[in-house]
Amino acid sequence: MTGVVYKSTGSWYTVKTLNGKIYQCRIKGKFRLEGIKSTNPIAVGDFVDFELETKNDEVTGVIHRIQERKNYIVRKSVNLSKQTHIIASNIDLVFLIITIDNPPTFTSFIDRFLVTAEAYSIQTVLLFNKMDTYDEENLNEVRYLVSLYRKIGYECFGISAKTGKNIDKVKQLMIGKVSMFSGHSGVGKSTLINALEPGLDLKTKEISEQHQQGQHTTTFAEMFDLNFNAKIIDTPGIKGFGVVNMDDEEVGDFFPEFFKLKQDCKFNNCLHLHEPQCAVKKALDNDEVSFSRYRSYVQILEGEDENYRTDNFDSE
Repeated sequence: MTGVVYKSTGSWYTVKTLNGKIYQCRIKGKFRLEGIKSTNPIAVGDFVDFELETKNDEVTGVIHRIQERKNYIVRKSVNLSKQTHIIASNIDLVFLIITIDNPPTFTSFIDRFLVTAEAYSIQTVLLFNKMDTYDEENLNEVRYLVSLYRKIGYECFGISAKTGKNIDKVKQLMIGKVSMFSGHSGVGKSTLINALEPGLDLKTKEISEQHQQGQHTTTFAEMFDLNFNAKIIDTPGIKGFGVVNMDDEEVGDFFPEFFKLKQDCKFNNCLHLHEPQCAVKKALDNDEVSFSRYRSYVQILEGEDENYRTDNFDSE
């Protein structure tokens, strides 16, 4: 049988078949040894093949194959910097939810997320939430960031999950797609999901409570079917985002504005650091490239873990 993984709790997976039946499935022990270097060999969004088994009158499934992934979002796993964690797979669209304060979302985090999405060819939309709560200073910060990222080519929307501002535009983008929602804890992700689909209120509360019960270092994502022909993958809040699986020479290719300038650099393998006649450094000097974006780029090359004290997931 074939199905899609809707939920992962580490040892059991909720799998929905193409005809709508739901089974609790596990994986064979040897599955973890087949060259999969992530902490979770199976992720929400995976298409899997499984066989049914019956024990004590209970029918469950045993997963024996993951079908090839279209894409996935990956990051450093919690407290194990040499291993990775696949957040979700087979994603059509990612919404990164950003708040200016309470909590603040720094550009270093935004840029690392965007770089990873670019590396796996996943379209990302930036949602600036809590617009109803901002004073003029915060609104000016939103305007600046929207201008910065729109210039690069990213879609940006100012939204309010509480008042419903621009929620209809978010819905329109989601129709017919599998969308992933991500962002720091406290940015209003659950509130936004409830605004999109009020019937999910109980489920999102259950997720929050589950993570508040001492399980915040695990990463339980979950997919939901929505009533307007859309699917969402909800993920726990992220404190830090470690970029993985990238060579220094290719990092700049995932900054679209750097990639456009690359052909004008003197050297084909220019890292845009100290090389002479670097088009990116020239554009930076002329204020044609954002300093915050360049700083994020250098931080990634130098292997810095942003400016965060921890690199964990926790609950919203």
